[in-house]
Amino acid sequence: MSEELAGYAITETLSQGRTFEEKPHPYRSDFERDRDRIIHCSAFRRLEGKTQVFTPGLDDYYRTRLTHSIEVAQIGKTIAKALKLNTTLTEAICLAHDLGHPPFGHAGEKALNQIMTEFGGFEHNQQTLRTVDLLEHPYPNFNGLNLMYETRLGLAKHRSPYDKSQHANFDEPNCPLEGQVADIADRIAYNCHDLEDGMRAGLITSEQLEKVKIFTEARNQTDAEKIEDNTIRQTRTAKTIIDNLVSDCINTSKKNLTEQNIKTPKDVYYHKENLVTLSTENKAKLSELEKFLLENFYLHNSVTETTDKVKNWLEPLFEKFCHQQNLMPLYFQQLTAKQGLQRTVCDYIAGMTDRFCLKTLEKIQGTTL
Repeated sequence: MSEELAGYAITETLSQGRTFEEKPHPYRSDFERDRDRIIHCSAFRRLEGKTQVFTPGLDDYYRTRLTHSIEVAQIGKTIAKALKLNTTLTEAICLAHDLGHPPFGHAGEKALNQIMTEFGGFEHNQQTLRTVDLLEHPYPNFNGLNLMYETRLGLAKHRSPYDKSQHANFDEPNCPLEGQVADIADRIAYNCHDLEDGMRAGLITSEQLEKVKIFTEARNQTDAEKIEDNTIRQTRTAKTIIDNLVSDCINTSKKNLTEQNIKTPKDVYYHKENLVTLSTENKAKLSELEKFLLENFYLHNSVTETTDKVKNWLEPLFEKFCHQQNLMPLYFQQLTAKQGLQRTVCDYIAGMTDRFCLKTLEKIQGTTL
């Protein structure tokens, strides 16, 4: 690698490699291959048609799960570079972190988890690992993308205030710093970009945000009131919040790594708490914004009106495929013997885009939604 990496960064030399051994590529590193495999897989392309907050197709201006993932990767690479981490590994984890999300976002996840209550439940981080380890199948000699161990570990240990996944197949208490960067980049991205989308949609206003400190500080910092164009004003404010949080994360993380005397990846793995973090002050500010978005945006009637319908859409699909497995693609039909019928049906539904899910439901019910 041309970039100078710190001793606690993941390198190919320090990596535990792939499950299935492969010959080195003549001009791409192993982690570059991971990133490329993720970008080229069908699950990544389908993120374009999966809900972030707004259902895709309603308006081209709002984020989808795909654009969110790309924005997370951009933020993640910036932080990783400043900390002298493996930026390519960071990018791979960031791009893949939402591959396991089902149609209709968190509403879809909640519905599938309820449907699967008697069969092990559903959690999107574990589904991401199933996607890259099993459900994607572009190679003739093995299932999955055969990603590097550290990429998979970063996905399995993904954390946020809404995600507490701890995958049983990994012994390490924590993931590489590159995975921790993906965690904080995800949190920064979805809060700031959901804020921007919410304002653009007119569901939240600057007046409502007057008491949210992180917003008012950024607005004052950019002299937003002097910007006549409302869209530009909103965008510059959101981007300033991102810049402030990224800068704070870099400075705080450097301090954490020094104070905890972190020297190697093993030191990172067995340090229970994340070392890539925000300062206490900015954690509180971001938490205040998250609370505001929950109360005023995510629970807004125009957002939740779809949420209330999702279980009624997914349940009949689940029942239909359980009774008529031949309606699923052949690859999924073949998985039922080893993975179980209900889990395989769940896998198939989880991979659907919002639009394909509704089209399939219309087809089996003979009605137009």
